[in-house]
Order: sequence, then structure tokens, then C-alpha cells
Amino acid sequence: MDYNLLWFVVVGVLFSGYAVLDGFDLGVGTLILGIQDDTERRLFYNAIGPVWDGNEVWLVTGGGALFAAFPAVYGTVFSGFYLAFILLLFALIFRAVAIEFRSKEPWAWWRRWWDRGFFAGSTSAAMLIGVAMGNIVWGVPLDAKGEFAGTFLGLLHPYALLMGVTTVALFMMHGSIYLHLKTEGTLQARVRSWINPLIITFIICYSLTTLATLLYVPRMTLVLREQPALFAVVVLLVLAIANLPREIHRGRDWAAFLSSCVAMLLLMALFGLGMFPNMVYALPEPAHSLTIYNASSSVTTLKIMTLIAAIGVPIVLTYTVTVYYIFHGKVKLGKDSY
Repeated sequence: MDYNLLWFVVVGVLFSGYAVLDGFDLGVGTLILGIQDDTERRLFYNAIGPVWDGNEVWLVTGGGALFAAFPAVYGTVFSGFYLAFILLLFALIFRAVAIEFRSKEPWAWWRRWWDRGFFAGSTSAAMLIGVAMGNIVWGVPLDAKGEFAGTFLGLLHPYALLMGVTTVALFMMHGSIYLHLKTEGTLQARVRSWINPLIITFIICYSLTTLATLLYVPRMTLVLREQPALFAVVVLLVLAIANLPREIHRGRDWAAFLSSCVAMLLLMALFGLGMFPNMVYALPEPAHSLTIYNASSSVTTLKIMTLIAAIGVPIVLTYTVTVYYIFHGKVKLGKDSY
């Protein structure tokens, strides 16, 4: 068994799970200022209230798996992107604090302040995640030892920023579909009016990102050119996105949300296929790139981790499914609500 490939897939699955689950959390935060009524804003908070912290477990497990399976990648990325990750950490923390503190006091100015903080934390976190992914796709400056040799400002190039904007648009679309699933009545109708414009916005952003990738990062399409059968992933992605307005129009909320989740998983699959076997592509010297083979732990370590993952991943999946089953249905406000 190729344990390096296995753990490339495992790490990808964990980060994909985070993107899908915390993606709609961040999307809800980005949309929070689109409504003014306090009760409706509380419904937004309570739509994600029971699940947002559990969703972030996938980020923690993904980071842990990356550290254990590919320590050189973990060290290079977290040191090179140190300031960006600190900003991301602060954004996630501030978002969490806003969720918990927002309804502690009835004052209008208090709640408005935390609403703005929730919006800022969610939007900046989504943007930073996209910028980080954009740099991984574009390539980062690495020296012969595989260590980061660039600057923070060097990470803010146009392609990375475009990827950041696309990620924000993706999460907003995903979040609006989740809100449509969880709300009802006039609020659901208002959210429904947002979905198609957000789908169009994402399609425009993604089209521009794809065009930029084809022009400036053609290596990301190499695997599709060499293995035409994998183009099925692109076809399925297009069908999943096209299915979103269809399911919303038919009133099938769950089908629309599942289609959105599938689209995000397929986007992550394309990202993984384009990067393979690289984990961090080096510029201007591709020979310095960190791959799943030259940056991994020993085979013995990977074997032990496989046994641990065989126990741990089903537990995380069971926990996630259980929480979503318990809190399924339309969100209601009660005495213990946010």
C-alpha cells in the first residue's frame, strides 16, 4: 500500500470536511448584515449555533494529520504563512466570541457592534483561507532546504486575492442555501431571493479564477490532460452547481444543500488532483517543491497513524452526523437561544 498517497487523501478529506461544514458558518456570518431585524439576526445565529464549534473540529484534525503525516509541509507552511495564520486565528476567535457575547445584553448598540464583528471575522477568515489556497496553487518561494524564502506582502499577489474573493463568494452561496434550509416564512423568502444572485456571483468569480489558472498556472490541468477520464469531475461539478437553482425552485431544501456540499467537495477534489504529487509547489525552482514523498514521515509512522485514523475518523464522523441529526429541522428561538 502507498501510505504517502493514502495520507494525502486523508488530509484532503479532513480539510474538505472543514471547507464544507465551516464554509456555511462563515457564509452565514458574511450575510448577517443583509438583514436589520434583531429577531431575524438571532435566527441566523441559532441556525449555526449548535454546530459551528463542532465544524471546526475538522480544521483541528486536518492540521494534526498534516503535522503527523507531512511535518516538513506543516513546518514550511505554518512558518511561511505565520502572519496570515495568526490573522486567521484571530478572525475565528473573534467570530466565536461574537456568537457567544452578542445576545448577552439587550442593548441595540451592543448587538450591532458584535454583528459587525461577526461579519468581519467571518469574511476575513474566508478571504484568508482563499488567499492561502491561492498561494499553494500559484507556488511559493522555497529555498533548497524547503524553507519559505518570501515575505507576507509577497503572498498578496493578484491570483491569490482573486482566489480569496472566489472563496468568499463560494461560502456566501453555501451559507445562503443552508439558511434557506433552516429558516421559514418571510425570512426564508428573503434568503431565497439572495441565492440566485450569489450563485451567479460565484460562477463569475470561479470562471475568472479558472481562466487565470489556465493562463498562468497550466500545470494545475496537467492531470486532466494526461487522464481525460478525470474530466468527469469537472462535468459533475458543473452539474452540481446547475442543480442548485433547480432544487431551490422545487422547494427541495435538503437536495439543494447536499448539491452545494457535493460542489464544494468536487472543487476540493480538483484542487487535490491539480496539486498531486506536490503539497507545496516551489517557485522559481520547482525542484525545491515539497511532495507527498520527500516531505512525509517514515512509513512506520504512517502505518501507525493509519491505525489511529481508522479509530478516530469514524468517531468524528459519528459525532458530526449525530449533532446534525439532533438539531435538524427549522430553527426556533427559545429561552436558551443566542
